[in-house]
Amino acid sequence: MMTRIEKFFDSDIYYSFRRSKLTVTAFWVLMVLLASALFAPVLAPFDPYDISTLDLMKSELPPAWQSGGDATHLLGTDTQARDLLSTILYGSRVSLIVGFASVGLAIVLGVSLGLISGFAGGMIDAIIMRVADVFISFPAILVALLINGVLRGAMPRELHDQLAIVVLILSIGLTNWVSYARTVRGLAMVEKGKEYVQAAHVIGLHPTLVIFKHIMPNVMGPVLVIATISLGMAVLTEATLSFLGVGMPATEPSLGTLIRIGNEYLFSGIWWVVIFPSVVLAVLVLAVNLLGDWLRDALNPKLR
Repeated sequence: MMTRIEKFFDSDIYYSFRRSKLTVTAFWVLMVLLASALFAPVLAPFDPYDISTLDLMKSELPPAWQSGGDATHLLGTDTQARDLLSTILYGSRVSLIVGFASVGLAIVLGVSLGLISGFAGGMIDAIIMRVADVFISFPAILVALLINGVLRGAMPRELHDQLAIVVLILSIGLTNWVSYARTVRGLAMVEKGKEYVQAAHVIGLHPTLVIFKHIMPNVMGPVLVIATISLGMAVLTEATLSFLGVGMPATEPSLGTLIRIGNEYLFSGIWWVVIFPSVVLAVLVLAVNLLGDWLRDALNPKLR
C-alpha cells in the first residue's frame, strides 16, 4: 500500500511541478530565502541589533568589491554602521513573519466567515457579504493604513515600537480576508446541496460539525492557491507600510524599512542601502507569485 509521500511523488501535481523548470527554480529560490531568514542568527556575520558591535567610523561603507569597501562587510554598511547583509537577513525574517502570520489570520477569518455565509444564507449571508463589499470597495493599502492608524491610536505611544509587528499582522490580515470569504462562500453554497451533506443532516449532526468537518475539507483547494499568491502581496503590503513610516521601527528593520532608510540617502550616492533590500524583496515576491501561478494551473482540472 502506497504511503502519502509515495502518492504525492506519483501524482499529476508533482509531475507538473517537475516539468516546469521555472517553477522548480522559483521553489528553490524561495527555499533559500526562507532558510536564510530562518537561520539569520547563524548565517549573519554580525548582529545588527547589538549596538555594542557597531563602529560609527564604518558607517556608509560601499560593497566590498568597490573602492573603499571592507571585506568583512560584503554588501557594505548602512548609515548606522550596521552590516547590510546581516540587516537584510534579519529584515527578511521580519517581513516573512508578518507575511505568513497575516495570511494565516486572513485564512482563518475569511474561511470561517465564508463557510458560515454560504451555509447559513439569508440575513447572515447578506450582512457578511455587505461588510465584504465595503472592504473591497477601497484599495487594500488604504484599508491597511486605516486599520493600522486605529490600532496605533488605541494603544499608548510608548508601546508602538514594541507592538509594531502585531499591528502590522492585524492590519494586513484584516484587510485580505475578503477574497477567501467570497471564494469559500461560493463553494460552500455548491457543497451544501450535495448528497453527503444531506446525509449528515439526516443522521442529526450539528450544523457546526457539518460545516467544519464535511464542507470545509472540500473547499480548501482554491484557498491554498489564494494563500500562495496572497503571501507575496502581504510581504509587499508590509514593505509599503514600513516604507510609509507606519511599519517596523528603524531599530528592528524589515525589508520595507531598509528601503525607506536607503531612499533618504539615495541621492547622496549611498545606493547600496536601497538597492540590495529592493532586489531581495523583488526576488522573494516574484518567486512566491510564480509558485502561486503554477499551483493555480496545476489544481485547475480544465488544464490537466
